[in-house]
Amino acid sequence: MDRIIIGRKEEQALLVELEAAAGADMLAITGRRRVGKTYLVKAFFAERLHFEFSGILNAGNEEQLESFAMALAKQSGSKKPTAIPATWLEAFNQLATFLGSIKKKRKLLVFIDELPWLDTHKSKFLTALEWFWNSWAADKNILVIICGSAASWMNSKIINHRGGLHNRVTKRMHLRPFTLAETETYLRNKNILLSRYDIVRLYMAMGGIPHYLKEIKKGQSAPQNINRICFERNGLLVNEFDNLYNALFTDARQHISIIQALAGKQKGLSRNEILAATKLKDGGSFSKLLQELEQSDFISSSYPFGKIKKEALYRLVDEFSLFYLKFVYKKKNVNWQQLSAAPVYKSWSGYAFENICLKHIDKIKAALGIASVYTEESSFFYKGSNNDPGMQIDMLIDRNDNVINICEAKFYDSAFSLDKKYATDLRETLRIFRERSKTKKTLFLTFITSFGLAPNMHSIGFVQQELTMEDLF
Repeated sequence: MDRIIIGRKEEQALLVELEAAAGADMLAITGRRRVGKTYLVKAFFAERLHFEFSGILNAGNEEQLESFAMALAKQSGSKKPTAIPATWLEAFNQLATFLGSIKKKRKLLVFIDELPWLDTHKSKFLTALEWFWNSWAADKNILVIICGSAASWMNSKIINHRGGLHNRVTKRMHLRPFTLAETETYLRNKNILLSRYDIVRLYMAMGGIPHYLKEIKKGQSAPQNINRICFERNGLLVNEFDNLYNALFTDARQHISIIQALAGKQKGLSRNEILAATKLKDGGSFSKLLQELEQSDFISSSYPFGKIKKEALYRLVDEFSLFYLKFVYKKKNVNWQQLSAAPVYKSWSGYAFENICLKHIDKIKAALGIASVYTEESSFFYKGSNNDPGMQIDMLIDRNDNVINICEAKFYDSAFSLDKKYATDLRETLRIFRERSKTKKTLFLTFITSFGLAPNMHSIGFVQQELTMEDLF
């Protein structure tokens, strides 16, 4: 049965281009675990792959080589078992012999999945892969697709490698989680008909990760699905947090400590603040930890309005990690349907919705009519002084047409009503921002809400633009 591919239009176009091109290409695909890299390749090429093989998590070199031999025997159609190679050099020589025996004139297609897991200690896997490419594949009509969830390993050992594979990767693809629109299409394809409000609620808990979304059942509300998947004993995501990070990083304890620190601060943390919270040592190793988390789409870095690069703020943007640490970690006997009515839900949902808005900035710009205008997105934080109170703006859009959108994201189950106190606070925020930032640009107060603003004397004439969650789809 044909597999349906949801979204991934640009990625599919690249695969079409590479399959049609003459000559040798190496495509490196990265993206966090469970995001659908393997599914995309297998669904797109279906039965056209000549050879596919995947590394095994935590397996030794002998087990990996034995698995390779079984894969080669199966896909070559040989009635005799393939001899288990003693080394990866021998393994790739066997692969070259098999591919060379194929008489069909169409492009050879090879898919090697979870490459980082194959590069075990003293395995010399990369050396053998270099030999296979440089000595055999480079002058053939072949597409070699290499894939791995550990983005940092893929970048350092393959894409930016200075050895035999330097500049051998001809194309790159980084697969990101589904957008809200893709999530909606995915669920509808499974005959799950939920309102967009409920889709956003599910997205806030597990993000646009296809493997997680696969667990959603029709006929159950968003709270019912979240409760079953995240809190019940056999739920898919009950133990996912540790499994996820340990599968991506050799020693995940330090990565997790950074994630835990960021989970507690909605405004984000600077490098020095993360160091203070985690007690980790500053230096190149710490920089690598931040880089690995950002390359794997768990955190993002941005520069506060008017600040220089060294003052970057880091923010936890992986929805599942934030949800897990807020509601699942060290909690017992949690009922999500009850918890989602508690005050802690309001605080978390506001931050989670804001994260979703930041991830869908292209949709926001289109709704504001500025899709073609150059913009920079940032935040602004002021500690306060004797004259002015402290304040922060979590999302602002600095536009090249002399306007700055000061954005307020609010997630409510009905139209949001701006009261007198909040309106007064916002006026003060705009005043302090203008004075402290010294900007001369026009400021547009912009609300992004679930169901819109309830028009009243405090919003009319004050709020310049308003969007709803519909615009994020």
